Amino acid sequence: MPLPTSTERRHRTKQEFVCQTLRDAILSCELQPGERLVIDDLARRLLVSIIPVREALQVLQSEGLIVTVPHVGATVAPVSSESILDVFTVLEGLEVVATRLVAERGSVDALATLAALVTAMDAAVEAGRLEEWADLNTRFHRAISASSGLPLLEEMTGRVLGRWDRVRRFYFNGVLTHRVGQAQQEHREILLALGSRDLARLEALVRAHNQRALAAYLS
Repeated sequence: MPLPTSTERRHRTKQEFVCQTLRDAILSCELQPGERLVIDDLARRLLVSIIPVREALQVLQSEGLIVTVPHVGATVAPVSSESILDVFTVLEGLEVVATRLVAERGSVDALATLAALVTAMDAAVEAGRLEEWADLNTRFHRAISASSGLPLLEEMTGRVLGRWDRVRRFYFNGVLTHRVGQAQQEHREILLALGSRDLARLEALVRAHNQRALAAYLS
């Protein structure tokens, strides 16, 4: 778990610093599901006292990223079928709203940004750069929410995509490498529906996109 630079720590309380550092490490799978979190060890590695670490663990437990295991203590939450269902169910609802708003009032520039991301993803697939494709995929979905014009929607989508990033990193070879071609075709169809403002087709595509991803990860 790399330590943030002094610039990254600026304007944060120690509790916020520890919380964000641990959150990032969990979502990126640098801290693996089931890994034990020892307060004294974390305090030493992050160069803080045990108090902000204990406070941060409480926050992350409330977010569902940490669980308390009897006779073990705080551990990184597992990637369970329930957590996967949670991610894709919430993401589907958020994206149905976001894509409708983009289709109804999205700017030409917003659609151009999405088209450029889809083109870049096509190139990444063609070259076999699947990690790059996955990162571009996250940017594509973030760009949709950013173009909705609703800051809270964008914030909530960002949080859910962070959880999805954890799932896809954990199951990268088992799921994502096998689904990328179909997922990319679905992105192109969503982009076309956005451009044509076909709201009924757009909603159906978005729902199917999330439900197919959910089925792939659950299987």
